Amino acid sequence: MQRQRTRDTAPEVALRRLLHAAGLRYRIDTPPLKGLRRRADIVFGPARVAVFVDGCFWHGCPLHGTRPTIANTAYWSEKVRRNRERDADTDLKLQDAGWQPIRAWEHNDVAEVAEQVIVAVRARRASPATTPQD
Repeated sequence: MQRQRTRDTAPEVALRRLLHAAGLRYRIDTPPLKGLRRRADIVFGPARVAVFVDGCFWHGCPLHGTRPTIANTAYWSEKVRRNRERDADTDLKLQDAGWQPIRAWEHNDVAEVAEQVIVAVRARRASPATTPQD
């Protein structure tokens, strides 16, 4: 598992390339909230948008998620269940803090995901409700 990339995967890089070309600037692989020990793949701080590009295996994609059938099947099923539970908890915490989480599967069309992110970021930048409260 140590060889698995946690950042700069091909789908993430492709998405970042399109977002950057659209003029958006962001941080990568960073916690969107202080004190939250979870990192988003792409973070738009001022707009409060956090983007996660989830791997099909690790996050239990209903279309492409697979499980090993030879060894440790119980472990992997439990691992994926915990990952999905943590993802839902992360989304809830972000929403409660006024953020918009966007989740995409690694197999999603990158152009479609980029368009969704661009629309969300630009809309939230224009909305006064997303500015940080002092």
